[in-house]
Amino acid sequence: MAVLLHRLGHGAYRHRKLVLGIWLFVLAALVTCVGVFGGKLDDRFSVPGTESQRALDSLSKTLPEASGASAQIVFTAPEGHRVTEAPYTTAIARAVAEAEQAPQVSEVVDPQSSGAVSGDRTTAIVQIQYPVQTAEVRTSSVDAIQDAARTAETDGLRTSVGGSVFNSKGVHVGPSEIIGVAVALLVLVVTFGSLLAAGMALLPALIGVAVGLAGLLALAPAVSISSTAVTLALMLGLAVGIDYVLFILSRHRQQLARGTDPKESVALAVGTAGSAVVFAGITVIIALAALSVIGIPFLTTMGLGAAGAVLVAVLAAITLVPAVAGFAGSRLAPKPGTRAARRAADAEGDTGRTTMGTRWTKWVIAKPLLTVLAVAGILVTLALPVMDLRLALPDNGAAPHASTERKAYDTISEKFGPGFNGPLLVLAETDGGTAATSAQAGAQVAEKLGTLKNVKAVLPPQPTSDPAQSVITVLPASGPDSVRTDQLVRDIREAAPDLRDTTGAAVAVTGTTAVNIDVSNRLSDSLLPFVAIVVGLSLLLLMVVFRSLVIPVKAAVGFLLSVGASLGLVVAVFQWGWLADVLGVPHSGPVVSFLPIILIGVLFGLAMDYEVFLVSGMREEWAHTGRARQSVVDGARHSVRVVTAAALIMFTVFAGFFPLDDSLIKPIAFALAVGVAIDAFAVRMTLVPAVLALAGRGAWWLPAWLDRILPDLDVEGSSLQKAAPAAPAKAEHKDPEAVS
Repeated sequence: MAVLLHRLGHGAYRHRKLVLGIWLFVLAALVTCVGVFGGKLDDRFSVPGTESQRALDSLSKTLPEASGASAQIVFTAPEGHRVTEAPYTTAIARAVAEAEQAPQVSEVVDPQSSGAVSGDRTTAIVQIQYPVQTAEVRTSSVDAIQDAARTAETDGLRTSVGGSVFNSKGVHVGPSEIIGVAVALLVLVVTFGSLLAAGMALLPALIGVAVGLAGLLALAPAVSISSTAVTLALMLGLAVGIDYVLFILSRHRQQLARGTDPKESVALAVGTAGSAVVFAGITVIIALAALSVIGIPFLTTMGLGAAGAVLVAVLAAITLVPAVAGFAGSRLAPKPGTRAARRAADAEGDTGRTTMGTRWTKWVIAKPLLTVLAVAGILVTLALPVMDLRLALPDNGAAPHASTERKAYDTISEKFGPGFNGPLLVLAETDGGTAATSAQAGAQVAEKLGTLKNVKAVLPPQPTSDPAQSVITVLPASGPDSVRTDQLVRDIREAAPDLRDTTGAAVAVTGTTAVNIDVSNRLSDSLLPFVAIVVGLSLLLLMVVFRSLVIPVKAAVGFLLSVGASLGLVVAVFQWGWLADVLGVPHSGPVVSFLPIILIGVLFGLAMDYEVFLVSGMREEWAHTGRARQSVVDGARHSVRVVTAAALIMFTVFAGFFPLDDSLIKPIAFALAVGVAIDAFAVRMTLVPAVLALAGRGAWWLPAWLDRILPDLDVEGSSLQKAAPAAPAKAEHKDPEAVS
């Protein structure tokens, strides 16, 4: 692989104009496709094969209003008044009439018909139904509903609008993300000591992100893609894109400082550091693509979309970096006498100075057992809240307090009970018979459902276009993300055989709340098998790369500690509400159900990334000197500074998405940011050298029979380094091919 990448680096340097032109052409073509054919994003959550999804699919044909999107207008009378007073009933009726004229609306149910008037007569709800899914509801229709609500405010009523049509839509890119990129640029400037080098590092990464994002959006007309999938691809593309470029460009500048010819230097950098980039990228891609085995479409799209963004980032790093470096030529070399030149020399061991990485590593391994116990103890303590982890999909109750959908949600919970925000639909279906028979069976089912625990109300059965079907709405006494609501769904399903025997109707629980519960349960059941797959993969890959048994086991244990500590902090902040006000978390409750699996998949790849870049230098020193403890110190000299910069960049990029008022993205951004910080600084830079120092020579032991079986990937590019030409004596570089 190293030899192939070396040739690729040479070719990209030599044909830099062509390489850059191809990337820009692809970007322009994809942007054009998005502009011409761009489809809508689809934020539906579905679980094929589950009872709730089968029933929902059936209702989409026989009663589209029940399975489609919904909206609510909540009216609240002024203090001391009631919504049943004549002026207010007139205002509500006028709003209902306007809502009926909104595009795509199939049904508007006024409070008098539905009985949706609070017990104290201060609040009323107008229900609006669509025959299409949320992704297909046009913006003009949502605006019309909001306009209808505002007309009632002129008569003194307070209004708020909610429902599924106000769920999160679209890709969020704002000031916080731009600040994150700006901080990343600052870190690059400090790392390289050169604005030119920092710009050269950022340019290929941004082009790669743009291509990856445009490519994903271009697929929207043909594939169901969620806004969360696009945002996750943007987060990962930015983070790994900048990091991968940083690793290759850092190696290139170190070699330029030694006097290596620019063309040969960039080829060597792509062959050595680029090999590690490709390996790290492949691990991220495999982990993200493995999300598809869980069998949930929206999660598959998220995994494959993010994996595609990482793949583009890898391709940009190994092709665009040498091409861009070709335009800069020798100007990327640190100037003699500058801090950047001294750092490059220090990293190569050409001076007697002690680097920051060397000092830190010596301090860590001075008492390695104490270091291991301290770090492991802290991370295990941070992971303890995971014991209380609850998973669910967020609804409008997790929206920002100032949003209209959150106001509607809170008002409904207060005046009608939390279950009104998460009704369950029970589909009752008889074997043949007439509509009258089906209605009678539905009435019997409704009566028996009313006797179950945690049921606040059961609405009369509603017929569908299929005479054998009826739909019964069950209002739980608890909210949609409550454990008690989850249990009610289980109770109804357990009672289904008895209901069939006594009423002759087969029942199935569905609706948004039931589908979300099934999604969360499927993800919970998949969590441990997914962890086993990822940990097993890490053991195998690192065994092949480092020809060791201790290093893979240590890496896997460190990865589990990082994931556990990160999830523990997520539970403490988002579920328990610790520091929620300080951090701007609008709602405490169950953790987003797919967050743990996303965190595991992403953090696994990033952990392997840092593991390879840190330990490969230590292994190289061990191979040259045979001194186990000293190789840990000398190996860290090569990579600690670059890995520190990479971790800081990734942390700032992820943290840049945390301020978003999005109930899905905010906890994911928090988990990835703290996960990267914990894994890079606590595990890779502290725990890893301490464990290697404790293990001594045993850290690099592998049975001879196993060594013969395992393939040699040469991720560090050792063969290229041995064959590399000697650097010229002069420190001054000339590159006749450089283009000013």
